[in-house]
Amino acid sequence: MINCFTIGRCLSLALAAAAVCPAQDVDALVERARKEFDVPGIAVAIVKDGKVVLEKGYGVRRLGEPAPVTADTLFRIASNTKAFTAAALAILVDEGRIHWSDHVVNLMPGFQMYDSYVTREMTVTDLLVHRSGLGLGEGDLMFFPPSNLTREQILQRLRFLKPATSFRSGYAYDNLLYLVAGQLIPAVTKTSWDDFVRQRIFTPLGMTHSGTNTETLLRGGDVAIPHAKVSGKLEPLEHENVDNNAPAGSIVSCVSDLAKWVTVQLDRGKTANGRLFSEVQSKMMWTGQTILPVGSGPEALRPNFYEYGLGWFLRDYRGRRVVFHTGVLAGFVSRVLMVPDLKLGIVVLTNQEEEGAHSAIGWSIVDHYLGAPPTDWVKVFADRSRKEAVDAAAAMAQTGGKRNANSHPSLPLASYAGRYQDAWYGDVNIAEQAGKLTIAFTHSKQLVGDLEHWQYDTFVARWRDRSLGADAFVTFSLRPDASIDKVLMKPVSDATDFSFDFQDLLLRPVAKDAPVR
Repeated sequence: MINCFTIGRCLSLALAAAAVCPAQDVDALVERARKEFDVPGIAVAIVKDGKVVLEKGYGVRRLGEPAPVTADTLFRIASNTKAFTAAALAILVDEGRIHWSDHVVNLMPGFQMYDSYVTREMTVTDLLVHRSGLGLGEGDLMFFPPSNLTREQILQRLRFLKPATSFRSGYAYDNLLYLVAGQLIPAVTKTSWDDFVRQRIFTPLGMTHSGTNTETLLRGGDVAIPHAKVSGKLEPLEHENVDNNAPAGSIVSCVSDLAKWVTVQLDRGKTANGRLFSEVQSKMMWTGQTILPVGSGPEALRPNFYEYGLGWFLRDYRGRRVVFHTGVLAGFVSRVLMVPDLKLGIVVLTNQEEEGAHSAIGWSIVDHYLGAPPTDWVKVFADRSRKEAVDAAAAMAQTGGKRNANSHPSLPLASYAGRYQDAWYGDVNIAEQAGKLTIAFTHSKQLVGDLEHWQYDTFVARWRDRSLGADAFVTFSLRPDASIDKVLMKPVSDATDFSFDFQDLLLRPVAKDAPVR
């Protein structure tokens, strides 16, 4: 194994002379992280003092095939898209076409939340800062896993999402309000979010490889394939289409393009030919709006402050302010990290659902530019990943230990079958055939599974697509006459991605001839 102190010493020297070439030493760091976290391909860019120090690919685009990752290899950047949506709105603020304090309903009259007060008071800023009162990832099942609902249909269904907390009372990461933010653009300009981002951001910055939708991946030649562990084995996945919530996470890009994006961010909106957005808007996007819990973790990574701005997380690290965001979609994980005082920007793109690799690479590079004592971040994040896996397994075992395996369903299996409906998601069908139950979410083709009896009137939905990693409890509640009153769901494991927000569903039985939702 490569000694981390040696890497740190060599990397420090190389990065101190960044204008020369740190690539050889970064190579050792990235390759170690790639192997430790079992990531087929990684791409890295480093920008320092307005110059691109490094943009390079490592590993392969698809497991088992020789095509290498390059600086131009396209990856999904997932939630790193949010900063582009915020920048698009900042451009409109600069032009005087909107203001951050504008009420959304005045710009988009059809906008409606569950609470009329929230509908009336929600501002443009509120859309971007995760304090709406919605629960963590609430409503994400309308677009993830991929659904056939349109952007307009998702917007119409927002009004049925019951708040988890009061408006502006606390932080809970959400995706759906970024869809609203993106849809403000056509409401104000008559230009789609996609076209606006391409014309007003990609083109001026020369981001010639980047796109806003799945088509960019499907028609591209130099494209990374997503991967995830399926039953413990790393396997390639299909590209998922999340274009119906594009403003929250659909941008496809590469490190050669994102180096340009980071450069303009560090230059406070200034470009070679003028400005993308004003310095005033840059400061606004990098100003904390919502306070986040500091949380736990390695001591060196515990911030003194932690906030969310407009499309960016904000924190301190070793006495320096850090602006960053991460992105996660099926088979892709990414990080964009900037230290403004150092004029340092780092981009790490990966094609595996493993967050340790981009974290270790990013913080290692920051450490060496700061001249900090070397920390083996690869080991730190690998140890954390292993502990999380052990803890998740222990929690599952504890859940299983409380199960009454000798219990039986209250009703014949056929009595649980039928059509069920949730106010915001729509229809879910449960069927019985040959003594077994199945479940199918009508808008999400991947959410088809078998219901295995757990205990009493609770079953477990085992999704046939095992790459989802999101099995869920399904509990039927009965009325006094033994008819079914409602069905509640929740993820089996606490480690399930929060976007599988089964717990937010309230399924009620409906007649076969009831309107389809």
